[in-house]
Amino acid sequence: MKKILALHTGGTISMHEDASGKVVPDVENPITKAQFALPDDVELTSEDIFNLPSPHVTPEHMLLLKNRIEKAVREEDFFGVVITHGTDTLEETAFFLDTTVMDLCPIVLTGAMRSSNELGSDGLYNYLSAIRVASCDDSFGKGVVVVMNDEVHSARFVTKTHTTNVATFRTPTHGPIGLITKHKVMYFNKLLEHSKAKIEKVDSKIPIIKAYAGMDSTTFEVLSHMNIDGLVVEALGSGNLPPYTLEGLQKVIDKDIPIVVVSRCFNGVAEPVYAYEGGGVNLEKMGLIFANGINSQKARLKLLIALNAGMSGIEIDEFIAE
Repeated sequence: MKKILALHTGGTISMHEDASGKVVPDVENPITKAQFALPDDVELTSEDIFNLPSPHVTPEHMLLLKNRIEKAVREEDFFGVVITHGTDTLEETAFFLDTTVMDLCPIVLTGAMRSSNELGSDGLYNYLSAIRVASCDDSFGKGVVVVMNDEVHSARFVTKTHTTNVATFRTPTHGPIGLITKHKVMYFNKLLEHSKAKIEKVDSKIPIIKAYAGMDSTTFEVLSHMNIDGLVVEALGSGNLPPYTLEGLQKVIDKDIPIVVVSRCFNGVAEPVYAYEGGGVNLEKMGLIFANGINSQKARLKLLIALNAGMSGIEIDEFIAE
Protein backbone atom coordinates (compact mmCIF):
# COMPACT_ATOMS: atom_id res chain seq x y z
CA MET A 1 0.00 0.00 0.00
CA LYS A 2 1.11 3.56 -0.75
CA LYS A 3 0.68 5.95 2.16
CA ILE A 4 -0.60 9.35 0.99
CA LEU A 5 -0.81 12.32 3.34
CA ALA A 6 -3.53 14.88 2.61
CA LEU A 7 -2.90 18.28 4.18
CA HIS A 8 -5.98 20.51 4.16
CA THR A 9 -5.42 24.27 4.39
CA GLY A 10 -8.87 25.73 3.66
CA GLY A 11 -10.09 27.64 0.61
CA THR A 12 -13.17 27.24 -1.57
CA ILE A 13 -12.68 23.47 -1.66
CA SER A 14 -13.52 23.42 2.07
CA MET A 15 -16.30 26.06 2.00
CA HIS A 16 -20.05 26.03 1.32
CA GLU A 17 -22.59 28.34 -0.27
CA ASP A 18 -25.08 29.82 2.19
CA ALA A 19 -28.76 30.62 1.59
CA SER A 20 -27.92 34.04 0.14
CA GLY A 21 -25.45 32.61 -2.36
CA LYS A 22 -22.34 33.79 -0.53
CA VAL A 23 -19.44 31.37 -0.17
CA VAL A 24 -18.29 31.05 3.45
CA PRO A 25 -15.89 28.82 5.42
CA ASP A 26 -17.12 25.70 7.20
CA VAL A 27 -16.14 24.86 10.76
CA GLU A 28 -15.57 21.33 9.54
CA ASN A 29 -13.94 20.61 6.19
CA PRO A 30 -16.65 18.92 4.08
CA ILE A 31 -14.12 17.19 1.86
CA THR A 32 -12.87 15.10 4.78
CA LYS A 33 -16.42 13.78 5.27
CA ALA A 34 -17.02 12.95 1.61
CA GLN A 35 -17.41 9.33 0.58
CA PHE A 36 -15.50 8.21 -2.52
CA ALA A 37 -13.55 5.22 -3.73
CA LEU A 38 -9.78 5.48 -3.32
CA PRO A 39 -7.37 3.72 -5.67
CA ASP A 40 -6.87 0.15 -4.49
CA ASP A 41 -3.22 0.68 -3.54
CA VAL A 42 -3.72 3.90 -1.51
CA GLU A 43 -3.91 4.37 2.24
CA LEU A 44 -5.01 7.96 2.90
CA THR A 45 -4.27 9.99 6.04
CA SER A 46 -5.88 13.45 6.34
CA GLU A 47 -4.84 16.41 8.48
CA ASP A 48 -6.33 19.90 8.78
CA ILE A 49 -3.03 21.74 9.12
CA PHE A 50 -4.85 25.09 9.04
CA ASN A 51 -8.18 26.40 7.70
CA LEU A 52 -7.76 29.71 5.90
CA PRO A 53 -9.07 31.45 2.80
CA SER A 54 -6.04 31.60 0.52
CA PRO A 55 -5.66 35.42 0.69
CA HIS A 56 -4.89 34.84 4.39
CA VAL A 57 -2.02 32.45 3.62
CA THR A 58 1.47 33.84 4.27
CA PRO A 59 5.01 32.57 3.65
CA GLU A 60 5.00 31.45 7.30
CA HIS A 61 2.15 29.05 6.46
CA MET A 62 4.09 27.85 3.42
CA LEU A 63 7.10 27.16 5.62
CA LEU A 64 4.87 25.19 7.99
CA LEU A 65 3.75 23.02 5.06
CA LYS A 66 7.34 22.51 3.95
CA ASN A 67 8.39 21.31 7.39
CA ARG A 68 5.38 18.98 7.69
CA ILE A 69 6.08 17.42 4.28
CA GLU A 70 9.73 16.78 5.13
CA LYS A 71 8.76 15.11 8.40
CA ALA A 72 6.06 13.02 6.67
CA VAL A 73 8.52 11.58 4.18
CA ARG A 74 11.64 11.25 6.32
CA GLU A 75 10.07 10.04 9.55
CA GLU A 76 6.65 8.62 8.68
CA ASP A 77 7.32 6.85 5.36
CA PHE A 78 4.64 8.59 3.26
CA PHE A 79 4.82 7.91 -0.48
CA GLY A 80 3.28 11.22 -1.56
CA VAL A 81 1.52 14.36 -0.32
CA VAL A 82 -1.68 16.09 -1.46
CA ILE A 83 -2.43 19.66 -0.35
CA THR A 84 -5.89 21.18 -0.72
CA HIS A 85 -5.66 24.95 -0.95
CA GLY A 86 -7.61 28.06 -1.92
CA THR A 87 -6.95 28.99 -5.53
CA ASP A 88 -6.08 32.70 -5.13
CA THR A 89 -2.58 31.99 -3.79
CA LEU A 90 -2.29 28.29 -4.62
CA GLU A 91 0.36 28.91 -7.28
CA GLU A 92 2.53 30.78 -4.77
CA THR A 93 2.42 28.00 -2.18
CA ALA A 94 3.16 25.47 -4.92
CA PHE A 95 6.13 27.50 -6.17
CA PHE A 96 7.48 28.02 -2.65
CA LEU A 97 7.41 24.27 -1.98
CA ASP A 98 8.91 23.51 -5.39
CA THR A 99 11.84 25.81 -4.59
CA THR A 100 12.45 24.69 -0.98
CA VAL A 101 11.54 21.00 -0.72
CA MET A 102 14.09 18.60 -2.16
CA ASP A 103 12.85 15.83 -4.47
CA LEU A 104 11.55 13.66 -1.65
CA CYS A 105 8.20 12.49 -3.00
CA PRO A 106 5.32 13.50 -5.29
CA ILE A 107 3.75 16.71 -3.96
CA VAL A 108 0.40 17.72 -5.46
CA LEU A 109 -1.69 20.82 -4.82
CA THR A 110 -5.33 21.08 -5.77
CA GLY A 111 -8.36 23.23 -5.06
CA ALA A 112 -11.80 24.12 -6.30
CA MET A 113 -13.55 26.98 -8.03
CA ARG A 114 -16.97 25.95 -6.71
CA SER A 115 -17.68 25.24 -3.06
CA SER A 116 -18.82 21.88 -1.74
CA ASN A 117 -22.59 22.39 -2.12
CA GLU A 118 -22.66 24.49 -5.29
CA LEU A 119 -24.07 23.03 -8.50
CA GLY A 120 -21.21 21.49 -10.47
CA SER A 121 -18.80 21.51 -7.53
CA ASP A 122 -15.33 20.49 -8.73
CA GLY A 123 -13.59 20.00 -5.40
CA LEU A 124 -14.08 16.29 -4.77
CA TYR A 125 -13.16 15.36 -8.35
CA ASN A 126 -9.98 17.44 -8.21
CA TYR A 127 -9.12 15.94 -4.82
CA LEU A 128 -9.42 12.38 -6.12
CA SER A 129 -7.39 13.33 -9.21
CA ALA A 130 -4.68 14.76 -6.96
CA ILE A 131 -4.56 11.54 -4.92
CA ARG A 132 -4.16 9.54 -8.12
CA VAL A 133 -1.28 11.75 -9.24
CA ALA A 134 0.42 11.66 -5.81
CA SER A 135 0.27 7.85 -5.78
CA CYS A 136 1.58 7.47 -9.35
CA ASP A 137 5.13 6.12 -9.69
CA ASP A 138 5.70 8.37 -12.72
CA SER A 139 5.11 11.47 -10.56
CA PHE A 140 8.54 11.11 -8.97
CA GLY A 141 11.01 13.67 -10.28
CA LYS A 142 8.29 15.99 -11.68
CA GLY A 143 8.67 18.58 -8.94
CA VAL A 144 5.67 20.03 -7.15
CA VAL A 145 2.59 19.98 -9.40
CA VAL A 146 -0.86 21.52 -9.49
CA VAL A 147 -3.73 19.21 -10.47
CA MET A 148 -7.11 20.58 -11.52
CA ASN A 149 -9.57 19.94 -14.31
CA ASP A 150 -7.84 16.73 -15.53
CA GLU A 151 -4.49 18.51 -16.09
CA VAL A 152 -1.11 18.33 -14.37
CA HIS A 153 0.84 21.60 -14.30
CA SER A 154 4.33 22.37 -13.07
CA ALA A 155 4.34 24.63 -10.02
CA ARG A 156 7.15 26.60 -11.61
CA PHE A 157 5.03 28.20 -14.33
CA VAL A 158 1.33 27.56 -13.62
CA THR A 159 -0.91 30.53 -12.82
CA LYS A 160 -4.55 31.32 -12.15
CA THR A 161 -6.01 32.91 -15.28
CA HIS A 162 -9.76 33.31 -14.63
CA THR A 163 -11.70 34.55 -11.62
CA THR A 164 -14.44 31.90 -11.74
CA ASN A 165 -13.88 29.32 -14.50
CA VAL A 166 -13.11 25.76 -13.33
CA ALA A 167 -10.38 25.63 -16.00
CA THR A 168 -8.64 28.63 -14.44
CA PHE A 169 -5.15 27.14 -14.01
CA ARG A 170 -2.99 27.42 -17.10
CA THR A 171 0.71 27.33 -17.90
CA PRO A 172 1.54 30.19 -20.29
CA THR A 173 4.02 29.42 -23.10
CA HIS A 174 4.69 25.82 -22.00
CA GLY A 175 1.32 24.18 -21.33
CA PRO A 176 0.58 21.33 -18.88
CA ILE A 177 3.13 18.58 -18.29
CA GLY A 178 0.52 15.83 -18.07
CA LEU A 179 -3.09 14.74 -18.30
CA ILE A 180 -5.32 12.56 -16.14
CA THR A 181 -7.50 10.09 -18.00
CA LYS A 182 -10.08 7.69 -16.61
CA HIS A 183 -7.47 4.97 -16.22
CA LYS A 184 -4.04 6.54 -15.85
CA VAL A 185 -1.85 9.60 -15.34
CA MET A 186 0.04 10.53 -18.50
CA TYR A 187 3.15 12.74 -18.55
CA PHE A 188 4.45 14.08 -21.85
CA ASN A 189 6.76 16.98 -20.93
CA LYS A 190 10.02 16.84 -19.01
CA LEU A 191 10.98 19.76 -16.78
CA LEU A 192 14.35 21.44 -16.76
CA GLU A 193 16.12 20.97 -13.44
CA HIS A 194 16.34 24.01 -11.19
CA SER A 195 18.07 24.84 -7.94
CA LYS A 196 16.39 24.53 -4.56
CA ALA A 197 17.32 26.30 -1.35
CA LYS A 198 17.14 25.25 2.30
CA ILE A 199 15.53 27.85 4.54
CA GLU A 200 14.30 27.99 8.13
CA LYS A 201 12.68 31.45 8.11
CA VAL A 202 10.82 33.84 5.79
CA ASP A 203 11.51 37.27 7.20
CA SER A 204 12.14 39.48 4.15
CA LYS A 205 9.94 42.41 3.05
CA ILE A 206 9.67 42.44 -0.74
CA PRO A 207 6.97 44.53 -2.48
CA ILE A 208 5.87 44.23 -6.11
CA ILE A 209 5.20 47.21 -8.36
CA LYS A 210 3.72 47.23 -11.84
CA ALA A 211 4.91 49.48 -14.65
CA TYR A 212 2.50 51.49 -16.80
CA ALA A 213 2.59 54.10 -19.55
CA GLY A 214 3.68 57.47 -18.22
CA MET A 215 4.97 56.05 -14.93
CA ASP A 216 7.34 58.44 -13.14
CA SER A 217 9.90 57.94 -10.35
CA THR A 218 7.56 58.75 -7.44
CA THR A 219 6.93 55.13 -6.41
CA PHE A 220 10.63 54.26 -6.50
CA GLU A 221 11.52 57.38 -4.52
CA VAL A 222 9.01 56.40 -1.82
CA LEU A 223 10.39 52.85 -1.74
CA SER A 224 13.95 54.16 -1.36
CA HIS A 225 12.92 55.58 2.03
CA MET A 226 11.23 52.37 3.20
CA ASN A 227 12.73 49.46 5.10
CA ILE A 228 12.56 46.81 2.37
CA ASP A 229 14.86 43.88 1.62
CA GLY A 230 14.14 43.52 -2.08
CA LEU A 231 11.85 44.63 -4.88
CA VAL A 232 10.12 43.02 -7.86
CA VAL A 233 9.24 45.18 -10.87
CA GLU A 234 6.61 43.93 -13.30
CA ALA A 235 8.01 45.74 -16.31
CA LEU A 236 6.67 46.43 -19.80
CA GLY A 237 7.20 44.04 -22.70
CA SER A 238 10.42 42.05 -22.51
CA GLY A 239 11.56 44.07 -19.49
CA ASN A 240 11.45 47.83 -20.05
CA LEU A 241 10.52 50.90 -18.01
CA PRO A 242 9.53 54.47 -18.91
CA PRO A 243 12.61 56.74 -18.76
CA TYR A 244 10.95 58.98 -16.15
CA THR A 245 11.31 56.17 -13.56
CA LEU A 246 15.10 55.94 -13.68
CA GLU A 247 15.99 58.71 -11.23
CA GLY A 248 13.91 57.13 -8.47
CA LEU A 249 14.99 53.63 -9.47
CA GLN A 250 18.64 54.61 -9.00
CA LYS A 251 17.85 55.73 -5.45
CA VAL A 252 16.61 52.21 -4.64
CA ILE A 253 19.69 50.69 -6.26
CA ASP A 254 21.91 52.99 -4.19
CA LYS A 255 20.42 51.41 -1.04
CA ASP A 256 21.92 48.07 -2.19
CA ILE A 257 18.46 46.53 -2.52
CA PRO A 258 18.20 43.62 -5.02
CA ILE A 259 15.65 44.35 -7.74
CA VAL A 260 14.14 41.62 -9.91
CA VAL A 261 12.54 42.30 -13.30
CA VAL A 262 9.70 40.26 -14.79
CA SER A 263 7.33 41.04 -17.64
CA ARG A 264 3.72 42.06 -17.19
CA CYS A 265 2.96 40.05 -20.35
CA PHE A 266 1.08 36.77 -19.95
CA ASN A 267 3.41 34.81 -22.25
CA GLY A 268 7.14 34.90 -22.90
CA VAL A 269 10.17 35.79 -20.78
CA ALA A 270 11.75 39.00 -19.58
CA GLU A 271 15.21 39.62 -21.07
CA PRO A 272 17.42 42.64 -21.82
CA VAL A 273 16.73 43.37 -25.50
CA TYR A 274 16.25 47.12 -25.96
CA ALA A 275 19.13 49.58 -25.47
CA TYR A 276 17.12 52.83 -25.34
CA GLU A 277 16.77 54.82 -22.10
CA GLY A 278 14.75 52.64 -19.71
CA GLY A 279 15.12 49.59 -21.95
CA GLY A 280 16.14 46.18 -20.62
CA VAL A 281 19.80 46.56 -21.63
CA ASN A 282 19.92 49.82 -19.67
CA LEU A 283 18.23 48.21 -16.64
CA GLU A 284 20.62 45.25 -16.63
CA LYS A 285 23.61 47.62 -16.66
CA MET A 286 22.07 49.41 -13.67
CA GLY A 287 22.15 46.08 -11.79
CA LEU A 288 18.59 44.76 -12.09
CA ILE A 289 18.15 40.96 -12.22
CA PHE A 290 15.99 39.41 -14.96
CA ALA A 291 13.90 36.41 -13.86
CA ASN A 292 13.50 33.62 -16.38
CA GLY A 293 9.86 33.16 -17.36
CA ILE A 294 8.16 33.39 -13.94
CA ASN A 295 5.55 35.93 -12.93
CA SER A 296 5.95 38.67 -10.33
CA GLN A 297 4.40 36.82 -7.39
CA LYS A 298 6.73 33.87 -7.94
CA ALA A 299 9.76 36.11 -8.50
CA ARG A 300 8.99 37.72 -5.14
CA LEU A 301 9.00 34.32 -3.43
CA LYS A 302 12.19 33.29 -5.18
CA LEU A 303 13.95 36.44 -3.99
CA LEU A 304 12.55 35.93 -0.49
CA ILE A 305 13.90 32.36 -0.50
CA ALA A 306 17.30 33.50 -1.76
CA LEU A 307 17.63 36.14 0.95
CA ASN A 308 16.55 33.78 3.72
CA ALA A 309 18.95 31.14 2.46
CA GLY A 310 21.77 33.62 3.07
CA MET A 311 22.54 34.33 -0.59
CA SER A 312 24.02 37.62 -1.69
CA GLY A 313 25.56 39.28 -4.75
CA ILE A 314 26.22 36.94 -7.65
CA GLU A 315 24.55 34.03 -5.82
CA ILE A 316 21.21 35.87 -5.88
CA ASP A 317 21.73 36.89 -9.53
CA GLU A 318 22.33 33.30 -10.63
CA PHE A 319 19.53 31.83 -8.50
CA ILE A 320 16.94 34.31 -9.78
CA ALA A 321 18.05 34.22 -13.43
CA GLU A 322 18.18 30.40 -13.59
